[in-house]
Amino acid sequence: MSDGTITTKTPPTATDHDALSEYETEPVPTSRRRSLLSVTSVWAGFPLVITSSLSGATIVQGLGFGRGLLAILVGCLLLFGYVGALSVLAARTGVNFSLQASATFGRIGYVISSGLLSTLVLGWFAVQSALVGSSMAGSFDVNVPMISILAGLLFTGLTLLGIRALSIIGMVSGPLFLLFGVVAIIAGTANGGDLFSYQGGGAATAMTFGAAVTLVFALFADSGTMTADFTRWAKSPRHALIATASAFPVGHFITMLFGALLAAAAQSADASIFSTVVDIGGLFPAIAVVLLVLNLASVCTHCLYNSAIGWAFITKGNMRLLTIVLGIIGTAVASLGVWAYFVDWLNLLGIIVPPIGAIIITDQLIMRRRIPTTKRFRWQPFAAWAIGSGTALWANETAPGLSNVVVGLVVAAAAYALITRLFRDRHEATA
Repeated sequence: MSDGTITTKTPPTATDHDALSEYETEPVPTSRRRSLLSVTSVWAGFPLVITSSLSGATIVQGLGFGRGLLAILVGCLLLFGYVGALSVLAARTGVNFSLQASATFGRIGYVISSGLLSTLVLGWFAVQSALVGSSMAGSFDVNVPMISILAGLLFTGLTLLGIRALSIIGMVSGPLFLLFGVVAIIAGTANGGDLFSYQGGGAATAMTFGAAVTLVFALFADSGTMTADFTRWAKSPRHALIATASAFPVGHFITMLFGALLAAAAQSADASIFSTVVDIGGLFPAIAVVLLVLNLASVCTHCLYNSAIGWAFITKGNMRLLTIVLGIIGTAVASLGVWAYFVDWLNLLGIIVPPIGAIIITDQLIMRRRIPTTKRFRWQPFAAWAIGSGTALWANETAPGLSNVVVGLVVAAAAYALITRLFRDRHEATA
């Protein structure tokens, strides 16, 4: 199915691929689907990362504890609805994101959306690899670029193992993060105080509720949109939804709650799980380093896997070869200190990425559920994408109280539905 054609049924048996195949250009056969535990561990371990806890601290610093937690919960539930819908589609068909996008954007048009996301998610790989070095530099005298390079090469090697590695890393990294997250909370809140009454850092760090929701969503806007790369391995849509729920709202909320508690206890967003565990002393600094590397290995391998699968489909190349090439590129970028651009990166994702998923959901779940084939290029989704992202950008500049994510999702979906109804192609089936 490398021509981009998508159907609602997957092959009942395996093809001639061996057990190591990642099915870069065709649906995963039903006989190769993975267990609920395996698929769930891939998604569950993904949001259990230090980056999310840092963002949770930032939100509580900007909104106060109560409103901050509410914004985190709203963002997590929004992610569940968004990623869950895309995951249901993936489990039904067994196709990766590029094939999924080709049904909406066209057999050639999908290259624009898939290429963009596959590149953006490589940026995430670089950001997280760089975070290994910058986090360690806060507590140890280390060469940040060298640590970032070593981390990037390690994460590239792990990604070469494919979806199995993502599952195993999630099983190990997730519980370890939860364990030491609790240790950090106990240590960070040892001095007592009413954490729940924390009002934030004042005007200098204030943010709007809408901006906080956008921040929560933007952390996983890219890989969340590309969820088909992970949940195509699920045996049923129900399994795909369970896997999604383990990440959003459960895992993501818990991780951001850890950051919120540490920020409230320290009266600052600078406190982190890593630095708090290091400060305990004894063997804990060494344990903290292991935690950091394993923890960021989870998110980096996921992101590099997304990027490699996407570009492998676009170029009709091999996923593992693309993993090596893209991993080297991402590692080189990481060594340049991209962590400094983290906030701007999230803002960009919150504006341009969510409309893509909203259009796919509207198209394949509502507007054109019975699709015999796809055209080479469909202009309707691109017009809706431009309208949705443009409106989100306008909201970002003129209405800071609104959530860019919500604006982009709603406007893009509505624009696509209207455009499709007004300019229906008589050769395309509709719901």
